[in-house]
Amino acid sequence: MAPAKPAPPAPSDDPVGPADGPAQLIARIEGELELLARNVEILEKLAKSPPIGIIRLSEALHLPIHKTRYSLHLLEREGVIQPSADGAVVTDRAREFWTVMNVSLDRMEALIAQLKARAAEHADRPPPGRKGY
Repeated sequence: MAPAKPAPPAPSDDPVGPADGPAQLIARIEGELELLARNVEILEKLAKSPPIGIIRLSEALHLPIHKTRYSLHLLEREGVIQPSADGAVVTDRAREFWTVMNVSLDRMEALIAQLKARAAEHADRPPPGRKGY
């Protein structure tokens, strides 16, 4: 008897399509930006409140504990937060983090504008008459 075939992936609302083939690279970059956004959200929450533990932080932000823990780990590794007996606290390096992030996002914004223009050029072109290499 032949092994059962896996079920096809569920339909997605994602206009790019599933995260395989050419869209895989784009999905990976998108995932990294979502991680950055989550880290920023956590850093903002920590900066606005007294030390807060991981469970209360994940509940306040409506995030799973494992994602909150990972983001805290990344922020601690960057030196922008540190653990305390009462929970995570923001360090003085957070100001440098915000500056560096702002400059980096400006550069990314320029790159994204260039990439969007190039993608628009290619979207209007008919596909080449050949397949493969």
